Amino acid sequence: MSTYIFGHTTPDSDSIVGAHSLSYLKNQLGEDCTPTRQGEINPETAFILEKFGFEKPILKTNYAGEKVYLIDFMERSQSPEDIDEATILGIVDHHKLGDLKTDAPLEMWVRPVGCSNTIVKQMFDYYNVEIPKDLAGMMMCAILSDTVIFKSPTCTKEDTKAVKELAEIAGIDDPKALGMEMFIVKSDVLNETKRALVLRDFKDFNMGGNKIGVGQLEVVDLSVFDDMKEELFKAMAEIKTEGERHSVLLLLTDIMQEGSQLLVLSDDNSKIESAFDVTLENNQVWLPKVMSRKKQVIPFLEKEF
Repeated sequence: MSTYIFGHTTPDSDSIVGAHSLSYLKNQLGEDCTPTRQGEINPETAFILEKFGFEKPILKTNYAGEKVYLIDFMERSQSPEDIDEATILGIVDHHKLGDLKTDAPLEMWVRPVGCSNTIVKQMFDYYNVEIPKDLAGMMMCAILSDTVIFKSPTCTKEDTKAVKELAEIAGIDDPKALGMEMFIVKSDVLNETKRALVLRDFKDFNMGGNKIGVGQLEVVDLSVFDDMKEELFKAMAEIKTEGERHSVLLLLTDIMQEGSQLLVLSDDNSKIESAFDVTLENNQVWLPKVMSRKKQVIPFLEKEF
């Protein structure tokens, strides 16, 4: 029976490409693995898959009785509901330790880098397995996405090294140019519902017994949101109520200005204000130099809650 490899509930490019790249590696090492996904892919990921000739991983949300590898997450709130009934064989991730538990020892590849695919690249090197040209191109794009073309504070020398080496394998002369093309696709926010936008890259976290949802939209020009914030707040309110969340936050990140407009709906705005040492005006505030949810948002919220 095949082992399934998948990323977090609302998959981004790292989790989708990671499911493909880790599955390929495991299959080369003699394991029968299949890439899957827990949710729908976003426009950027669709662009990457099409460019390099890959299909979307199979949509699968139930894993009871299955053997699985997790990539790009280890939080229960980002897992399938029946994760406790699955056997977790391994985790590949670049986030902090989560709250999942296992009954048996497992393979762990966890590194403080900007992208899970950087770790998968290191795994290919460790096992001396050759990376196919098109897979290398996808992995390179995933790293460029997660590191915001090296602008994110999460970016490390290991990420830039991986991009350089993957670009050589893929025959791509200018990775940054492809990265900008990718982000222009990612900046298309006019053809989706506001609810879909809030949930495009959305993660739930358990903070002190409170369910906190944090979404992020990365664009090349923040002005695209000027006429839609009221509708975004309405969508956030629905998502907050439906999920019985204490707070829903949405980061509108401008990769050119290198900062984020933070939209907030919370049962206690003072906690959000205290976390970032700011004052909210109309439930929003500009956070200069804030690009990373993982490094510049979640740790401050968790400390406050």
